Amino acid sequence: MSNWKSRALLIFAILLLFGTMGLGAQDQPVKVQVRWDHPTRVLHTKPTLLLGAAPVLMRGAPLHDQILQRIKDLGADDVRYAGAGYVYPHLGVAELEPPTAITTSWDFSHIDPITEDIMKALDGHPVVWNFTTIPAWMFKTRESVRYPADPTTTDWDYAQGKKLRDPTFREVADYFARVVAWHVNGGFTDELGKWHESGHHYKVDYWEVFNEPDLEHGFSAETYTKLYDAIVEAIHKVSPQTKFVGISHSYIVGNPEYLTYFLNPKNHKPGIPLDMISYHFYAVPNADEPPEVHQFTFFNQADKFLEVVGYIETIRKMLSPGTGTMVNEIGTMLPDDWSQSRPDYVFRPIRPSYWNLSAATYAYVFAGLARLGIDAAGESAIPCAPGMWPSIAMLDWTNAQPNARYWALKLIIDNFRPGDKIVEGSTDFGYVMVQAYVSPSGERKLLLVNKRDRDFEISLPEAEGAKVEMIDLATGSNPPASGTIEGPSFKLGGFGVAVVTLKAKQ
Repeated sequence: MSNWKSRALLIFAILLLFGTMGLGAQDQPVKVQVRWDHPTRVLHTKPTLLLGAAPVLMRGAPLHDQILQRIKDLGADDVRYAGAGYVYPHLGVAELEPPTAITTSWDFSHIDPITEDIMKALDGHPVVWNFTTIPAWMFKTRESVRYPADPTTTDWDYAQGKKLRDPTFREVADYFARVVAWHVNGGFTDELGKWHESGHHYKVDYWEVFNEPDLEHGFSAETYTKLYDAIVEAIHKVSPQTKFVGISHSYIVGNPEYLTYFLNPKNHKPGIPLDMISYHFYAVPNADEPPEVHQFTFFNQADKFLEVVGYIETIRKMLSPGTGTMVNEIGTMLPDDWSQSRPDYVFRPIRPSYWNLSAATYAYVFAGLARLGIDAAGESAIPCAPGMWPSIAMLDWTNAQPNARYWALKLIIDNFRPGDKIVEGSTDFGYVMVQAYVSPSGERKLLLVNKRDRDFEISLPEAEGAKVEMIDLATGSNPPASGTIEGPSFKLGGFGVAVVTLKAKQ
């Protein structure tokens, strides 16, 4: 027999063997083991979300009421409310023109209604405020930065400039202090000594200093740290109770100096608090990947990200152990979203199964962050639509109906709360993740995530009589299916996110 024929037969045999092995593994029930008497840590990771200002949240917009009701129904703590000034300048920048000797341009008429309605929907829950866009006129630019007169028009070019015109950073710091005073102290005195009355007396629980400063203006770690200090110092004078979130990085693994420089107390003014840091994660496939491959890409990237979080936590504990961590943008993203700012952008419909895969990815990352003790895991985002990051949407942009990403977050919020104990659990199959929890009252629950688009039979000795709530490819973007498990096993659907509540011990 010729050499090439021998090799071909050998390759065929290997492929046949691995194919048979795969089918056998798939056919076998996935065994879940939980050691309820082995707690690993107390859960304090809050499942939450990113909520951005957008024209659909303006009063009178067709979906205004429905979107706010969905937000209220979630009941999340530490929601990150972002004034999207870098895209919609009127909705996030309160002083669009520089002051003159006789006038200022302070105007909250487009910002206030959205803020008021959002704060009402989030009433009783702590909020992370993220009005972080610096007015463009504060930067050195070749010419004045123009912006649309229509507040509903996107402007992807507003955040221009890299060097501020005031090298002391006092101008920027005073601007943000006035924005906070408007919301906390009923108003502020402007640059010309004139009082502006708001009547607002909100509690600003957290103020996040900028959003992805590495992208918006390309600030170095040193410049960002100096800006952070100036802004925190100014805001503390008008709102002493406010805590602060720093860094807010888009890709921290590519810029480790942001961590090592910012978290070193020696690089800050005396007395400047380092309450929280934040950074983001999106799983993104290559543009030429077929949709069937995305499941491998997303979970591989999620695993790598969780490994990086472990290293970040080691650095944080070494440099600033009293600082907490929020991962406050978590999602998956399709490559088409990156072309949305181009004039020739054409939205391509998203496969329904994508939302279930994305939901499973968020649940998987939440569980990993919970094991690491991260303070908040914020899913992206409400609201989103074609032209504004459609692949990270949690609601259908045509009718505000939740998709699977929303339901996954709600399942987690409703079932797992800070104070629960995480206990040791595992499966014998790498495509299914399990995480077990015990509430302070002794209630036992499991979070399961199926990383593949096919069903698996889950073998759990304590399953009989347990309640199961699940979203998967069968439920699509409908609310979770629920039922009672009959027998010692149950089916976990493709891209399934399931919560199993076990019967109380007799």
